[in-house]
Order: sequence, then C-alpha cells, then structure tokens
Amino acid sequence: MIRTYGLTHIALPVKDVHRTALFYEKVFGTRTMYRRPGFIQVQTPGSHDILVFEEGAPAGGSIHFGFRLIEPADPDVLAEIVLVAGGGIKDKGSFGPGEPYLFFYDPDGYLVEIFFENLPANSPYL
Repeated sequence: MIRTYGLTHIALPVKDVHRTALFYEKVFGTRTMYRRPGFIQVQTPGSHDILVFEEGAPAGGSIHFGFRLIEPADPDVLAEIVLVAGGGIKDKGSFGPGEPYLFFYDPDGYLVEIFFENLPANSPYL
C-alpha cells in the first residue's frame, strides 16, 4: 500500500483558463497560486488542494468531482451562487436529513458536486 495524504490536485483541460478560474473564484473563493499562459493553478481557502486549469490539453473527461461543505447550506442558495457565476444546475436536494447537495456544470461542462455530510465528531474526515 502506498500511503498518501489523499487527493491533492485535479488537472482539467478547459477552453479559457481565465474564465474558468474566475468561475471557481466566484463559487468557492479560490485564489490563484500560479499562472503562466494557458495554465492556472488555484486553491480553495483553508485547504491544501489544487485545481489546475490548462488550455489545449487533450480532453480526458471525468464523471464528477466534489467539494464537501463545512456546514449545511440551502441548495437553492448554493444554486444561485453557481448561476450568478455562470454555471448550470443539474440537480439539487438532500441525501438525508441535514445533508444537502447540489450538482452543477462549470463553464467547461464539468460536473461538480457540493455536499454536506453528517459525520461523527471523532471522524478523521473532519
């Protein structure tokens, strides 16, 4: 077994790195960590993750990737933030009591999930 700290980054081929970076800034408050022509790396606040956006990269596709909410939020409020930023809504609701979710498309058509999960206080995932 190879031990890791878990998923640290995801690199996505996009049409316009600036448009995509601005979308994720508006939705998640990301900040740019590194940029060069056709390539931008951003990070979500308070985390060690990296989202890489690259123009001209071969499309490989993905099913979806997700962000776990720190606290529950109204899916309609989440959807409005995504819509204002330029995304499209696929589905929203609740997986169970107090566990809202939203699936949406970013400007490049990637499916993204936002969700809250009720975890025990001693969970290693908190």
